[in-house]
Formats: sequence, structure tokens, C-alpha cells
Amino acid sequence: MEIAVVEALEKFYGKNDREIRLFYSPGRVNLIGEHTDYNGGYVFPCALDFGTYAAIRKRDDKKVFMASLNFDLKVEVDLDSIFYDKEHEWANYPKGVLKILQEEGYEFSGFEIVFGGNIPVGAGLSSSASIEMVTAVAVNEVFNLNIDRINLVKLCQRAENTFVGVNCGIMDQFAVGMGKKGHAILLKSDTLEYAYVPLNLEGYKILISNTNKKRGLIDSKYNERRSECEKALTYLKKALPVKNLSEVTVEQFEEYKYLIPDEVLRKRARHVITENKRVLDAVAALNDNDIVKFGKLMIESHNSLRNDFEVTGKELDTLVEEALKLKGVVGSRMTGAGFGGCTVSIVKEDAVEEFIEVVTRNYTQKIGYAPTVYVTGVGEGAGEVEYLRR
Repeated sequence: MEIAVVEALEKFYGKNDREIRLFYSPGRVNLIGEHTDYNGGYVFPCALDFGTYAAIRKRDDKKVFMASLNFDLKVEVDLDSIFYDKEHEWANYPKGVLKILQEEGYEFSGFEIVFGGNIPVGAGLSSSASIEMVTAVAVNEVFNLNIDRINLVKLCQRAENTFVGVNCGIMDQFAVGMGKKGHAILLKSDTLEYAYVPLNLEGYKILISNTNKKRGLIDSKYNERRSECEKALTYLKKALPVKNLSEVTVEQFEEYKYLIPDEVLRKRARHVITENKRVLDAVAALNDNDIVKFGKLMIESHNSLRNDFEVTGKELDTLVEEALKLKGVVGSRMTGAGFGGCTVSIVKEDAVEEFIEVVTRNYTQKIGYAPTVYVTGVGEGAGEVEYLRR
């Protein structure tokens, strides 16, 4: 893929003597800690070993030419006039990054950029954050903007929030931008305090199962859930001096949940507060090399997302149910925003083939179409890639 994007840039925009540089940004999966990020809580993502490549070459004018090997659409942008255009589809994500960089006062000329990747779009593995971060890192390096990585992460989140219109938390961009091979990241979403935690998965594999259900984060009930959490917090604030739901302990919630008059809002709050504790318990289990306990916490997480947060649905629930019927599976849960997308499972190495065969067969029988299963490793975050021409 890396050579393909370089060759495509020259095919689409011609050859010249200007340097082409190559950048990469991974996808991400969140192992546990769902819908806690915009509630100021803990999340536990890791970067994947597949993602998005981008070949970039400077121009002298203010034109930006964007193309992708994954879509037919090619886009031309004038740096003096960047605006959201529904017809530009995927290109609105890198366009948003450029707009936010301009708003922050950074100056750069035009360029040509070609993207290519193997993250399934709409699966909840952060294809949008991956293309945002690879754009930001490439422009930062090529034009010597000298923006530190944490600020790049924040700029990319802002691009998705204000330009694209998805009210996402910062986890996706953070995991993609700050990932470390062989490690997950314990991240406190409101303060951005973080720690790398080794993933000692000897004898086990991470399997991601894509429901292949059509979904879109903007069109989902994501923003509705976020609003419900904010309403629940308003009631709890009558008794507790907290800034967000994740500051509320499980014990405090049990004491003061009567303040929330609506049962639905109470369930939303319960998920966030218990999920936040599950993340810390899961990290402790990993540090104790207790992968079985980690798996049980994943299952508890899924149950909470299904019953209290109500963001799973038939497809995700079926994948988890079929996975947990197999002896070699220690844990399985939905990951991402929900309403379709993917599950993440921890599976014994000698049970991987059985997992793929059995889960695929049973899911297809129940849902009517097949899932896609990926066996993945834990990769590096975004950065420049050295490449050799063929």
C-alpha cells in the first residue's frame, strides 16, 4: 500500500523533481471503556497494525489536490476558501484539519496528497481519526509547523467536532496519534493524563469482528446519548460537586441516583460510572497478568452497553453471544460508538481458526450476511515512513 500511494500521486498529478514524502496513521480499537471519553472518564485503546498511508508533495500555489485509492472521488481545494461540502464525503476530514490549522494561525502552501488504507470505513475502528492524523502529521512535518503531538491530536478532534459535525471525544485521535507498539493507553479523557500499559497477551490474540452493518456516526444516536449523559449529570450535581459523570463513584451513584427522575437517564449514568471503574479494574488485571479477569470485565462492559446504554443491537449482540460460546474466548464486547461496527475479543491462539469459522457461520445464519474477522496486532502511532521505490 505504501508504494501504491506514491505511484498513484505521480499517476494522478504527474512526475516532477519535487520530493514525495510518505506518512502512516493506524486505526484503533478500544479494549474497554466505551462512551466514557466525552464524560471525562478513562478509556483503554490501542493502535492497530493496519491503517492509512498518505503520500504528499508540495506545490507553489494555494491549491490542494486530494485523492484516495479507496474511493473514486478526487477533490481540489483552494486554501483561501475551505468549507464543508457534503459532496466531498471522506475529503471533509482532511479539509477540516487544514481549516483548523489555518484558524490557529499556521501557514502552508498547497500540496498534492493521495491516501490509501485498509481500515474498514464505518466499522468503528477510527478510519476518520486515522485520515485526520495522517494529514495533520504530514502537513506538520512537510511545512515545519513544529506542533507537538498532543496539540495535533487536539486539533484533529476539533476538526471532527466543528468542521465535520461529529461530537466525538478525544480518544480516537489520541490513540491513533500516540499509539505505541505492544502497548495500550490508559487515558483520562478530561485531563489527557495517560500511561502506556504493556499488553502481555502471550498465548492470546486480539480478534476484531466487523458486523458489516451499514452505519454512520453522524446519523447514529451518538449525539443523543451524549445529551442524555449531560442531563443525568445536571441532576447529580444537585448533591455532588462534580464536573462530569466519571467523577462520580459507584457508591455515590447508588446513594444519589434517586435525584435522577427519569429511568432512562439513570441507566445512562450507571453505565458511564460503572464502565469507568471497569477500565481501572481491567488495567489492574493486566498488570497482574490475569487475562481471564480482563476478559470477564470485557463481558460486563458489553452487558452494560446493551442493557443500560442501549447502543449494541442485534448484530453486535449476536457476535458477542456466538464468541462466548467458544471455550477459547476469554472476553468479547462491542467496541466503538455502537449501533453496528465491531466487537473485540481476546481469544486463545489455538482457538483462532475455530472462532473465525464458527462465529462467521452462526452469525451469517442468524443475520443473513457474513461478518469480517481480523486478527490484529498492536501497532505504532502516526508518523513518517521510509520507503524504497520499486
